[in-house]
Amino acid sequence: MTPECSSLQFVSPFAFEAMQKVDVVRLASLSDPELRLLLPCLVRMALCAPADQSQSWAQDKKLILRLLSGVEAVNSIVALLSVDFHALEQDASKEQQLRHKLGGGSGESILVSQLQHGLTLEFEHSDSPRRLRLVLSELLAIMNKVSECSGEFFFKSSELFESAVYLEEAADVLCILQAELPSLLPIVDVAEALLHVRNGAWFLCLLVANVPDSFNEVCRGLIKNGERQDEESLGGRRRTDALRFLCRMNPSQALKVRGMVVEECHLPGLGVALTLDHTKTEACEDGVSDLVCFVSGLLLGTNAKVRTWFGTFIRNGQQRKRETSGSVLWQMRRQLLLELMGILPTVRSTRIVEEADVEMEPTVSVYSGLKEEHVVKASALLRLYCALMGIAGLKPTEEEAEQLLQLMTSRPPATPAGVRFVSLSFCMLLAFSTLVSTPEQEQLMVVWLSWMIKEEAYFESTSGVSASFGEMLLLVAMYFHSNQLSAIIDLVCSTLGMKIVIKPSSLSRMKTIFTQEIFTEQVVTAHAVRVPVTSNLSANITGFLPIHCIYQLLRSRSFTKHKVSIKDWIYRQLCETSTPLHPQLLPLIDVYINSILTPASKSNPEATNQPVTEQEILNIFQEVIGGDSVRLNQRFSITAQLLVLYYILSYEEALLANTKTLASMQRKPKSYSSSLMDQIPIKFLIRQAQGLQQELGGLHSALLRLLATNYPHLCIVDDWICEEEITGTDALLRRMLLTSNAKTHSPKQLQEAFSAVPVSHTQVMQIMEDLTLLSASELIPYAEVLTSSMSQLLDSGVPRRILQTVNKLWMVLNTVMPRRLWVMTVNALQPSIKFIRQQKYTQNDLMIDPLIVLRCDRRVHRCPPLMDVTLHMLNGYLLASKAYLSAHLKETAEQDRPSPNNTVGLVGQTDTPEVTREELKNALLAAQDSAAVQILLEICLPTEEEKAKGANSDLSLRNTQGVITISTPNKETEEGEDSLLCNLREVQCLICCLLHQMYIADPNIAKLVHFQGYPCELLPLTVAGIPSMHICLDFIPELIAQPELEKQIFAIQLLSHLCIQYALPKSLSVARLAVNVMGTLLTGQVCASDVATQTRDIDPIITRLQQIKEKPSGWSQIYKDPSYKNGSRDMGSMDPDVQLCHCIESTIIEIINMSVSGI
Repeated sequence: MTPECSSLQFVSPFAFEAMQKVDVVRLASLSDPELRLLLPCLVRMALCAPADQSQSWAQDKKLILRLLSGVEAVNSIVALLSVDFHALEQDASKEQQLRHKLGGGSGESILVSQLQHGLTLEFEHSDSPRRLRLVLSELLAIMNKVSECSGEFFFKSSELFESAVYLEEAADVLCILQAELPSLLPIVDVAEALLHVRNGAWFLCLLVANVPDSFNEVCRGLIKNGERQDEESLGGRRRTDALRFLCRMNPSQALKVRGMVVEECHLPGLGVALTLDHTKTEACEDGVSDLVCFVSGLLLGTNAKVRTWFGTFIRNGQQRKRETSGSVLWQMRRQLLLELMGILPTVRSTRIVEEADVEMEPTVSVYSGLKEEHVVKASALLRLYCALMGIAGLKPTEEEAEQLLQLMTSRPPATPAGVRFVSLSFCMLLAFSTLVSTPEQEQLMVVWLSWMIKEEAYFESTSGVSASFGEMLLLVAMYFHSNQLSAIIDLVCSTLGMKIVIKPSSLSRMKTIFTQEIFTEQVVTAHAVRVPVTSNLSANITGFLPIHCIYQLLRSRSFTKHKVSIKDWIYRQLCETSTPLHPQLLPLIDVYINSILTPASKSNPEATNQPVTEQEILNIFQEVIGGDSVRLNQRFSITAQLLVLYYILSYEEALLANTKTLASMQRKPKSYSSSLMDQIPIKFLIRQAQGLQQELGGLHSALLRLLATNYPHLCIVDDWICEEEITGTDALLRRMLLTSNAKTHSPKQLQEAFSAVPVSHTQVMQIMEDLTLLSASELIPYAEVLTSSMSQLLDSGVPRRILQTVNKLWMVLNTVMPRRLWVMTVNALQPSIKFIRQQKYTQNDLMIDPLIVLRCDRRVHRCPPLMDVTLHMLNGYLLASKAYLSAHLKETAEQDRPSPNNTVGLVGQTDTPEVTREELKNALLAAQDSAAVQILLEICLPTEEEKAKGANSDLSLRNTQGVITISTPNKETEEGEDSLLCNLREVQCLICCLLHQMYIADPNIAKLVHFQGYPCELLPLTVAGIPSMHICLDFIPELIAQPELEKQIFAIQLLSHLCIQYALPKSLSVARLAVNVMGTLLTGQVCASDVATQTRDIDPIITRLQQIKEKPSGWSQIYKDPSYKNGSRDMGSMDPDVQLCHCIESTIIEIINMSVSGI
């Protein structure tokens, strides 16, 4: 503090509060010297007319007058108040203008004429008006100079403000002037000017004490105009001292003023000084002090501007040599050191510790450990010193370093706060290794680290904190062994909660201690396996856990290097998981799979970890596999099951991806059996994961990727759409309609109801209607009964509603258990042949030969609801077969690899077998798909019985544009429409939908099928019913160019229907080609009689056109169509596509007429 004001009496906090509240009783209790400082305000209060006209104020005013009656100085103040302030203000304004005009250095003054003596003598001999003019003139001169200097500090020597004899009188004049001339003398400007004169802080306090309402305004103005670094200049220090005096006068506002300091980022020394003053008055022995909280908040807060500003204050303070007790930074460091020493344990000696380890009982410790009530404060101090050294660049003294090391190596109680303290201490040792400078200190650190290892399990069990410091020790040891120093730095910064610069070179000594004295690599791996897994591991458990340590050891291949089995630990940890998913679990599984498949070194190909056994996997899914209960086993959470599923799928994918590499190393890791995969309810688990996407992080998307790659038959788009319908608002509606009866039905009751179908349909219909209200998972127990009873529904007389309900239930079950459901359904729909035992197909059989699905009972082909199910299964197994063959190709890739003995003869041909096998696989898949299409097309043909009944009088679907409609002559329209409402037509529609999907997925299938050919009577159906048939226009020229006459005729037949269905420019160009080919065929390259015969017998378009020529009445019926009546046949107003179609027809008619007439 400034020594110039040390002998002066300041306004006490008691007096200031009395003035603020106008507490007359308190004012009366003040001593005469204290009351003397407040006279200007009290006199004005007593003499001026008050705004408050209440009776209570009248009584208080009387007390004030009585209080002032005995004070002699009151008379001089009354005389000051009697002056004409209006004239004084006018003269002051004129003087301001004159000074501005002539320059600030002008000696002339309107307020004060030429002085005969010095200011002090003039002030002594002057009357009240002249005294006011003297002080006003001097004050205005200082204020003008302040404004001219624009921030540069100067010190103004003035007798008026320095003479101890007249200080009180000058202060009276100053207070009266400011009170009576507030517009001329703004209090903030006056306060700024007082900083430049001797005793300015004292004058400022008196001024504010007489105008107590201006306290915040004055403080904010002084701070706003202050320096960014107050300790760097004389002006900054004087400003800080003045504000400290103000806050001592009004301590209740000190913290608010400190907030202004931080807000403006000015005067950091003032902020610290005010905190020190507050800490001394509000001392708290056990809790964290205000100084620690304030400085920590500045350095560790989110405001980078504040952090930089205060860091600069620390750095600049260290650079100055003036580190005396007068420095605010020195006072702060001293106070922090005293607080640190106040919580240190008393007995601290390395020698005693060593003796104690040898001679004393394990439960006895010569350390008087850190008291529990001091642990939180100790942690706060450690973080503060870390911030001061790491962010602000503080260089600790020897004393500070010694005491810090003593605190860091102290032993806290086994509480969560104690675990936190040990973690902070350990990270601080890593971050600031320079604190350990002597061999004794290094030994102290080693002993403390050994204590940490020994007590880690006790701390974790007692404190109840899962993330203990033992895992951090282990993790750091692993990082040191793998030389991942940057990872250690990240770990330290994360634990300390601050970003500090740590040079990797500073960790060299700690690395030596860890890797050679405390944690050798073998000790690390052996210790890691014994670490208990984290119970109910989830993302809610923060900190460094055993899983982090195991992950790093797996990455560095330490377990395989030292032949330590980690499989059981990983399996137990996967079983002990819950939501939300911990982010380290998926990387752990990935690196574990890599350690199973890839040896640690080429020299030792057997150095790998063991995979999880099939029985262990089945144990996790046993409750779902059993099917007795819809709910998952309570022993294993859904998280554990999804993680194990992710492990299996990732393992199988990685095994296939590394087949060649493993073959070159002559290793063949075991793949999981297909029977295991069949038992895992993959789709059910994926559906469960879909509802937990937020809690599972990236697990759901990772599972979908693996599923789309390895199990495409479980990712059919129609299934996803069906699931959206099942899990949407309909599910809520079903829950609302769900009755108690629906829950009471058992699979046995359903079986009995199906057995009674030939007699009564009511019971089975009622039960199935109730079952439709259940969720998909609740339907699982009924799946076997439902599928096994399907064959009973193929008999005639079964109501369509029962079949549709079975289809609906099957589709719902398909969302949770598709693979198992498909196998049961295929086996249930096999044709029943007497004396021949039905074969029970497996999932593997159906993937190898998907066409087994179509070898079902022929009655299914005319049962649309069950045919829909069959087509769904066929599509799925065709996709599954592709994935199965691709996986098989990768698994057996090493079979085509030449042996070492034959490499000489096969140079340059190593890739040939691979290419051949790939081509063979593609050929097999194409043959498989085309065979399925041909069988489906054959199903679309009417049977002899249906032909006899006339159920298929017209195979073609009605043209959607209404351009042409062909029906059997002499039949009523109603009969033609009725003929479309039959099972065959519905089955044809279902098959066309599937063929459309297949053609879009792989257009080569469409090309292959049409090159193979199929019955021409199906062409109207396929062209009208399969929207993607337009792709045939691309390869019809190639088909017409085939040498076989049958293929040429089939191509022209196909084209004739495509031209009518798709009136496109491309159709016209292909039609011209066809016309030319037909002309060639009919004019001499082949026997004319053969062509004429085949024309009438085979080519439907020729037959049709000839019918048009021979029977014009047929055209008249066509013209009766509404579209013709509306003028759609008018060539002038017709659509261009339709015109194009007519051009093609007319051209072909002309050719046919010429050809027929020639024959």
